[in-house]
Amino acid sequence: MRADLSIIKDWIEPHSRVLDLGCGDGSFLALLKQEKQIFDCGLDLNPENINKCLLAGVNVIEQNLDKGLANFSDNSFDTVLLTQTLQAVQKPDLLVEEMLRIGKKCIITFPNFAYWRYRFYLISKGRMPVSKSIPFEWYDTPNIHFCTIKDFDALCNERNIKVLNRAVVDDKHRNSALMNINPNFFGINAIYHITR
Repeated sequence: MRADLSIIKDWIEPHSRVLDLGCGDGSFLALLKQEKQIFDCGLDLNPENINKCLLAGVNVIEQNLDKGLANFSDNSFDTVLLTQTLQAVQKPDLLVEEMLRIGKKCIITFPNFAYWRYRFYLISKGRMPVSKSIPFEWYDTPNIHFCTIKDFDALCNERNIKVLNRAVVDDKHRNSALMNINPNFFGINAIYHITR
């Protein structure tokens, strides 16, 4: 299990209704079903991932997040997850609003593009950074919106979104004193737990 998922798992209540947007192979939802007895639903576009979800006993719907979430009613889930996908959707602000409409709480994770090494790489090499956390070249990256921790904080403030928890971590999902002092400069990944 990815290290960020262990942080997220602690924020999910047992026996709750969980929707995972971009659920991948469904392994995290399967784990939550086993350990927390959640009611699960995942959305994904990749046919291989959908088959893996079905084999794992995970409820899955083939759906494009860029088309919205109109097929779900208000407050139909206790928690809606979006992990490492926010930066790859067409309208991330609208997706966050939709998540908050259908979920009582939401958990969102994304890479912090203001991390100091990414800044230094761009300044020193004059090229878009490639790393373990963002392993793509500029021409084949799924990332179309480069969000920072300050950007997401500003969005939450502008839209009256309440931040219940925030974890700022490195690529091994550990925290440090420097990340607490200046999360936007020293944090590699951000994990937000939000609500209205």
